[in-house]
Order: sequence, then C-alpha cells, then structure tokens
Amino acid sequence: MRIKRPADVRPSEITPPEIYRARRELLRRAVAAGLIVAGGGWSGISAAARERLATTKRLVTTDEKLTPYDDVTRYNNFYEFGSDKDDPVKRAQGLRTRPWSVAIEGEVKKPAVYHLEDFLKPFALEERIYRLRCVEAWSMVVPWVGIPLAGVIKRVEPTARAKYVEFTTLYDPAQMPGQRPGLLGTGLEWPYVEGLRLDEAMHPLTLLAVGLYGEVLPNQNGAPLRLVVPWKYGFKSAKSIVKIRFVETQPKTAWNKASPSEYGFYSNVNPSVDHPRWSQVYERRIGEGGLFAPKRKTLPFNGYAEQVASLYAGMDLAKNF
Repeated sequence: MRIKRPADVRPSEITPPEIYRARRELLRRAVAAGLIVAGGGWSGISAAARERLATTKRLVTTDEKLTPYDDVTRYNNFYEFGSDKDDPVKRAQGLRTRPWSVAIEGEVKKPAVYHLEDFLKPFALEERIYRLRCVEAWSMVVPWVGIPLAGVIKRVEPTARAKYVEFTTLYDPAQMPGQRPGLLGTGLEWPYVEGLRLDEAMHPLTLLAVGLYGEVLPNQNGAPLRLVVPWKYGFKSAKSIVKIRFVETQPKTAWNKASPSEYGFYSNVNPSVDHPRWSQVYERRIGEGGLFAPKRKTLPFNGYAEQVASLYAGMDLAKNF
C-alpha cells in the first residue's frame, strides 16, 4: 500500500469538513492554552516548542473517509470502565489525568520517572491518519496526534538485553469501576499489561498518542497517553499508560492471559485466522450504519502489509497469531 504524502490528498477526500475544518487552529488554541489536559496544562513546553506543536507534521496512510468524531469518542473498548461500548464515555469523564507520570524501567541506560509534560517536551507532535481494527470485526479511521515511540526508545537507550517493550496502564479501582470485583468486572487481571517486540515498538508507524482530531485525547479514548499500533487489533494499543518497561522475555499480556486461545501475543490483523467465536474475513466501519453497514474485506496487517510484513518474515502467522 502506498503511503500518500500530505500534498497528494485533498482535505475533502479524508476529512468531514464540519468537524475538522479548523484543525490547525484547534491545535494552536490548545498549545496557546498550555495544551490543557483534563484541567491541567503542559506548561513546561517552551514557546518555540509550542509553535512546533501547533504546526504538526502529517502522515496520511489512507484516503478513506475519517470516522466521525462523535463515533470515535462514543464507541470504545476501555474495559477499565466496563465492557459495553458506551461505558467509557459515561464513566471516564471523572478520570484525573493531572498530575500524570510515566515510569521508564528495565533494560535501559536511562531509567526515570517523568511527569507527562517532561516526557513529551523533547518531541514535536505529529498527526497520523490511521485505521484502527477491533478483533470484534469493526474498524475506524482516526486522525491521531502524538509522538513516534521510536524517538522515546532511542532517548532512553535500551541495553543489548532489551528484546520486548511492556506497557502497564493505570490501576485505580476508585476511578475505574471495571477494575472492581462484581457486576462491572471483566475478569481481566489488573493492571492492564500489553507488549511489543522491540522492533515492532521501533517501527515508524508505532505511535504514542496524546490527541485525536486536533484536540487533546478524551478520557474515554485513553487519556492522557495511549499506544497506537495500526497493523494490530485494537486491544494491543494500551490506554492511560503509566509505565514503559524494557524486558528480555516476552511479556505476559492481559488478554493473552485471560484467554490464550482467542488472543495471541502478536495479534496482527490476519483475515485468514478466525477468532474462535467469529470470522475475521470481513469488517464493518463504525459510523456507517452499525450492523447494517456494508461489509469490507479485512486487509492483512490492516492494510499496512507493505510497511510491516518484513517484521514477520519466516514466522508462521497462524501459530503466532
């Protein structure tokens, strides 16, 4: 698949104009206000850096129509707030995302605990228009705003023993009712843990997102910091990250521990490998009619095969699902 350059794509091809007409202006306002995140600001960013943030670089990987903002922010999997798709938007609004710290641990030369603004300070934000594919056979096209994970990894200098990157998300049952035993509990082991091989984490498409649609990331979408790995099923993209740990052995991840026959560690989008309870051959796009939306053929690696298939050369992708 060819990655289009920004100059190749007309805004009318990819953007609902009533929502996204003032993308750059929204970013400028957010930056001028200190990039407010749930009542706090990224106040540590210099004036020069703020200007860079306001003029983000754009990477367009599809010319498909964007999923409307309301659908992106109201139809979510975020099991910390419940298992229904509308639970996150109803229950995540009180999540406190300030202050927020991110710990860098494990096999790195520069371990540290960073306040979020210090964690982001060295990097200019980029805009990435990506597909996101759920294992439940629905998909979205979302304009994410964030920083390439590779830049963070290079900055903390992994040791030769680092083979995987483990992501741990917030554990706070007082704020996250899905983590409590009982009616809303999902049976997952908390905190939520996900992981990537180091080369997957270093891939140019892998993003740490802090916003979408030119605005700061809503709580229900994983505020204030989430992973986006567009060629994998969405549950690999951990939300509300508090720790990034570099390890020598493959991490034990939340869904893989809960149901290893259904959720493999790699979880690459592969239409030839069915989920035990449903087919993965087709998908429906959120915002195009729900259960009545037309079906689309699922693309290998979610349409990013040209960019990422070489990561898995020689691997049995049915066994390593």
